[in-house]
This record gives sequence, C-alpha cells and structure tokens, in this order.
Amino acid sequence: MANTVLVATRNAGKLAELRRMLAGGPVEIVGLADVPAFPDAPETGATFAENALAKARDAAAATGLPAVADDSGLTVEALNGMPGVLSARWSGRHGDDRANLELLLAQLADVPDERRGAAFVCAAALAVPGGLETVVHGVWPGRIVRAPRGSGGFGYDPIFVPDGDERTSAELSPEEKDAASHRGRAFRALLPHLRDLA
Repeated sequence: MANTVLVATRNAGKLAELRRMLAGGPVEIVGLADVPAFPDAPETGATFAENALAKARDAAAATGLPAVADDSGLTVEALNGMPGVLSARWSGRHGDDRANLELLLAQLADVPDERRGAAFVCAAALAVPGGLETVVHGVWPGRIVRAPRGSGGFGYDPIFVPDGDERTSAELSPEEKDAASHRGRAFRALLPHLRDLA
C-alpha cells in the first residue's frame, strides 16, 4: 500500500468530502473500512488540534500507514466559542446531528441576529509512523440562522450561513462547500505535506 494514506474517520459524510478534495492527488486515500479494525481512543483533548493529532497518531500506530485525521466543530460567539470540541456531542449523544442542532437553536433563541456570529473550525493532522507529524487549521466564518435550511452536508450545516452568502452550508453544492469550508481550507493546507509522501 505504498503512497497510501489512511483517513481516520468513521463519519461517512466527512470521508466523502475528504475523498472529493484529495481526488487525483499524489496519494491513494483509504478509509477505516479498508484497514483492519482497531479500537478508537476517546477524544479527550481540549483543542481541535490535540484531538486531530491523537486520532492520526493512533491510526498510524495501529496500521503502519501515514494517517490523516481531523477534528472540527462549530464555535458560536454568543456561547463563548462553544460547542467547540464538543460539537458532535453537544446534546449529550455523540453524532446525533438533529439533537445537537435543535439544542443549539434553543440556546440561541433569544440572541439577536447581529450577535449570532459563528465559525466552523477544523484542525487536520498528519502522522507518519516513526516520522513527521503536522497540524494545520482552517476557519470558515459566518452566522447562525434561526431555522434549518437545505438538505446537503451534515451536522450544523443547515443553520450555518457563511460570510458573503445568504445560503446555508447545507444549500451549497458539494463543490462550493469544498472550495470554501473550514475542512477544505485545512486539507488544502495539508496537501503539500501529502505530496511529500508520494
């Protein structure tokens, strides 16, 4: 599996995004379903970067492949940067997108439109067994709307409107989202490091 990089995520939406972004790149991308199973370490880091690097290190150590992992989430100004690293489990159940989104909207119900600023943040990490480790970041600023719109994307996409647009992230085409998103920005910053592996 020379020139193969493992993308360490079980989130099908995220894996599809990353495969689109890295298609035709210098390395072959495989997902966790393509390698023997190994136990997931809990996300205990206080920052996106700590969580991303821990996931990439674990995957590289378990498989012997260079591994890429990301940790990303939504930061909301009126909530002092939360849900942040807790984005996927904001409602108490990991990965329950609808419950997370509904709880966030309820928490912001009385917040006026001008104070609903937010940003999607992504830390992407690359860990090479016995070698290089690097972490890069991408930020996608915007605001939170009052009701979900759109059927694309996942997570908080239906309530996030990027700066300079009137559509939610869930109303953007996959190509538009990849070009602008926090994950797109982070993974484009990681591409030079992936090219060095080829």
